[in-house]
Amino acid sequence: MTPFIAEIVGTFILILLGNGVVANVVLNGTKGNNSGWIVITTGWALAVYVAVLIAGPVSGAHINPAVTVSLAVAGLFDWALVPTYIAGQMIGAMLGAFCVWLFHKKHYDTTEDAGGIAATFCTAPAIRNTGSNVFSEVIGTFVLLLAVFYIAGPEFTTASGEAATIGLGSLGALPVALVVWSIGLSLGGTTGYAINPARDLGPRIVHALLPLKNKQTDWGYSWIPVIAPILGGGLAAGLYLVFTS
Repeated sequence: MTPFIAEIVGTFILILLGNGVVANVVLNGTKGNNSGWIVITTGWALAVYVAVLIAGPVSGAHINPAVTVSLAVAGLFDWALVPTYIAGQMIGAMLGAFCVWLFHKKHYDTTEDAGGIAATFCTAPAIRNTGSNVFSEVIGTFVLLLAVFYIAGPEFTTASGEAATIGLGSLGALPVALVVWSIGLSLGGTTGYAINPARDLGPRIVHALLPLKNKQTDWGYSWIPVIAPILGGGLAAGLYLVFTS
């Protein structure tokens, strides 16, 4: 398995389990209906754990363009590989979102709430305010990336025997899952904590393409969970460079 395929598979698992828990909580008639925010944040944390565990040994398990770009900014990842990684992340996110829809198809058919349906694909603010929403995503991603820079096990060995510092590695699975869980519990209530451009944009595109009723794709908001996480990750990379210089 190549790093490109690993990023597809890892991000697919992330969205399948992460958006899957949202669907289980939000959609009508599921066993987990109305089970609440703690279930959603725990589900997302465990989704990160499984995704990093699977993709870590091969690609470093970025599974997030903000991670890829921030590692490159910090000089820990080759800029030439950034487009390939982000492409894999977007493909995986879209495939994951499609499978969540396919898995819960009968429940989508019985759910009328357009906002709830959209929430199983992408994020939306609790209170719409551009400045506040951008700040929320910047800070959430800043916390994530600052932790990522200091999580043990960011190295793996390539087939040629060379060490490559490009991501979390499987040893980072549990620590990064706990960080994501903490972010969701403490900072996630304002915007739904995308903290990952692929996690939001890929499923949002799928939401727009699928034959869903009562569509509310909300393209007007869509740039925030893409741009703000990149900014937050960049800030974390800058601070990391200051601390390590």
